[in-house]
Amino acid sequence: MKRYNIRIAGVGGQGVVTSAHILGNAMSAAGKYATLVPFFGSEKRMAPVEAYVRASDQPIYEVGEVVYPNVIMIYHPQVITHGKSYTMPFYSGLKEKGLVIINTDVDIIPPEDWAILKELDTRVYMFPATKIALEIAGTELATNMGMLGLFFGITRIVGFEHIEQAVRERFLGNTFVASGGTASLDSAIEKKFKKKMELLEKNMQVIREAFRIAEERGWVEEEALTG
Repeated sequence: MKRYNIRIAGVGGQGVVTSAHILGNAMSAAGKYATLVPFFGSEKRMAPVEAYVRASDQPIYEVGEVVYPNVIMIYHPQVITHGKSYTMPFYSGLKEKGLVIINTDVDIIPPEDWAILKELDTRVYMFPATKIALEIAGTELATNMGMLGLFFGITRIVGFEHIEQAVRERFLGNTFVASGGTASLDSAIEKKFKKKMELLEKNMQVIREAFRIAEERGWVEEEALTG
């Protein structure tokens, strides 16, 4: 399996760092390897946020910023249109034959940037993650699940069960009861537990839809089917 050096760029409130953690935990659940580093300035909505993830089936010894990514994920169009990023231009350092996923339903890449991406033989996928999050989960907070789901749907780097395990751990933490349901919990905890379960299921639905779209559009990597 090839190694993925991933740079995720978005803005505050989109769950960029959360999705990086889920990606790393899904790799771990699959018995594979990942390192991740979040990078952000002021912790407020719409402030630039980046996260760097390295993922492989072989041990990884590097940490820190991914300077030369082969995957770039843009969680908010303003990373490109308004320069809301710590790394500019958005494709800085991108390796040849790389993958770029952008959360948008319209082409927002300037012609001069397209020229460079084509020269690098880049696969560019524009994917309305926020729109899908709103339609399925009823909140734009699930945008990160759409982006993460599409990445996994394209690469098939881990199985769906590993993704679900990582998302479940993120949302439920130690509150998950493996057996016996919620019968033994008091009503306040039970209500909170049920709410978390509903949130978990909605986020998983967003991920499933992203998987479906990757397959429907023929975006699944060929080697991913056997790797």
